[in-house]
Amino acid sequence: QVDLIESGGGLVQAGGSLTLSCAASGRTFSSYAVGWFRQAPGKERDFVARVTSSGDIRYLADSVKGRFTIFRDNTKNTVFLQMNDLKPEDTAVYYCAADTSRALGVRRSTTEYGVWGQGTQVTVSS
Repeated sequence: QVDLIESGGGLVQAGGSLTLSCAASGRTFSSYAVGWFRQAPGKERDFVARVTSSGDIRYLADSVKGRFTIFRDNTKNTVFLQMNDLKPEDTAVYYCAADTSRALGVRRSTTEYGVWGQGTQVTVSS
């Protein structure tokens, strides 16, 4: 089993940047694809990005393409979400999640991820 801890959230002005980290415990972390999701107040938890276990294939939601990047460093058991040109509508709690099924594909549903972190708040001011 793995445990996930997100960090790097905070308050930033529109147009600014943040890099979120998802640090994992457990030797099997490098075997799992990892996704980032976000949840704004009163809204559902939405898919943001996903990276395969090896890091060679990445998927991004249309709303963040061209602004966000997902990548991982398996030597450090960490997945990152680099966020540039942030907008007020990016304000949300951001969660990372491990897909322990080892299935392929983009997998945008929260039900397809078995392990979740506690989340980190990102607030973008206008």
